[in-house]
Amino acid sequence: MPNGLLRMIVPAGSRLTPRLAERAYMTGPDQIPWVCRTRLNDGELTLERHVTDSGKFHIPWPVAGHGEVVLATATLMERERPYQLMVELARGKINQVRNQIADWQSIGLVVPGKVEATLHKALKHFAKAATSQSDVAQAAEWAEKAIVSALDVADLLVASYIEQALAARQRHSTRLPLMFGSVLPPGEPEAPLDGQFLRTFNACISPLVWREVEATEGSYRWEAFDRQLEWCARHGLAVCGGPLLRLDALGLPDWLYLWEGDFNNIQSFASDYVEAVVSRYRGKLQAWHCASRVNVGDGMSLSEEQKLRLAVRAIEIVRDIDPNTPLIVRFDQPWAEYMSRTTPDLSPLHFADALVRAGLQLSGIGLEINLGYYPGGSSPRDRLEFSRLLDLWSCLGVPLQLLLTVPSGQQAPNVGRGKPAPLADAFPGGWSPENQAAWIKHYLPLFFAKPAVQGIFWNQLSDAEPSEFPFGGLVDGSGALKPSFAALAVLRKKYLD
Repeated sequence: MPNGLLRMIVPAGSRLTPRLAERAYMTGPDQIPWVCRTRLNDGELTLERHVTDSGKFHIPWPVAGHGEVVLATATLMERERPYQLMVELARGKINQVRNQIADWQSIGLVVPGKVEATLHKALKHFAKAATSQSDVAQAAEWAEKAIVSALDVADLLVASYIEQALAARQRHSTRLPLMFGSVLPPGEPEAPLDGQFLRTFNACISPLVWREVEATEGSYRWEAFDRQLEWCARHGLAVCGGPLLRLDALGLPDWLYLWEGDFNNIQSFASDYVEAVVSRYRGKLQAWHCASRVNVGDGMSLSEEQKLRLAVRAIEIVRDIDPNTPLIVRFDQPWAEYMSRTTPDLSPLHFADALVRAGLQLSGIGLEINLGYYPGGSSPRDRLEFSRLLDLWSCLGVPLQLLLTVPSGQQAPNVGRGKPAPLADAFPGGWSPENQAAWIKHYLPLFFAKPAVQGIFWNQLSDAEPSEFPFGGLVDGSGALKPSFAALAVLRKKYLD
């Protein structure tokens, strides 16, 4: 067998498709994906990689009652005999849940009896799957039941954690000190959107993106942003400005491409832009988002080192001009699935760690999670996976801001090849305005429960504006408010007012 090859048996009638297999990947002990290639053929899924180390296999998997979620095996070693995929996915999820129970119990979490009973049910199903692997179909049937039960117990466990963690936080303060808002399009919201925005949010992000402000070299368009910041100040909204440098094609001005390959000039133009914006709005914002898409941006064919240098330079300029305002750098796709198809040297976590350790007085990290889109988005995860992600990033020791998008529709019109489109099966019953709101109600309390999370922003206000992620807004294309707006308003009243 060639080195780096992992083989897995997929039972007949499985819901695994080549499109799902395409998004599978493998990680090492550091949770960083390896570059790999997957193939689904004749009931066998093969994964090829350039390393032979043991690791965990991750794959989006349709689960009854849970929609499509990324599941991971326990650590697998390379071997001649193929693994049975569903059995290993069940083993991995049960192992993850049991470890999380032990971790949370060690810090004082009280685990309800219902969690223990559901876990016992999952273990019973898994035992039957593991001991019947001579019959692939039977093993898969029991493994599927074990996976459903394991996800059920994970959800119950996280619900208990949310309840107890929020109770502990609210004993110190009944209202959480957290920015809660949305990215605004240029200008100020008009009625009736303005009223709903103010009832729902206490903060916003003013998108001072280079492409929008300096569409023509040397000519700055400030009017819409001046009006927006005046409106925010009038209504007492906290404002984050930026990202000043969004390092992809949607953030960099077209005229800059004349200098592609000339990094010194690119850095000079970028520095001039950052200096102009910060000088104009110094002291008027509560935080600067200095750079975004630092880890995934493909604008100008910049290398990782060059993107890091641009981010550092932006931070230095903002710190020199406006030394008292917090500085944040944003990272997209924090689970780093994209690394399984590319060859970057740094994962987003390592990229962020390098900036935090550089002594730049970075005030926080932004995590951009556009969930349920492919390509360019993050694959759906259950709440336990979200909790583990936030705990991992909180190890950097700086506050986190979350920028979130999930779709409210299934089929996006006029989406070209390689452009993000909603994953239709990513939520039970499919994506709809009602299910977008259901996702918000289910997941956001977890984010409120995490002390490291000090800002939650919806990444897109309206579908009427040109957007990278279709159906991701809180207002539809005709201007009607979606149920998500009301769901967010309820959360603000419960936790922030």
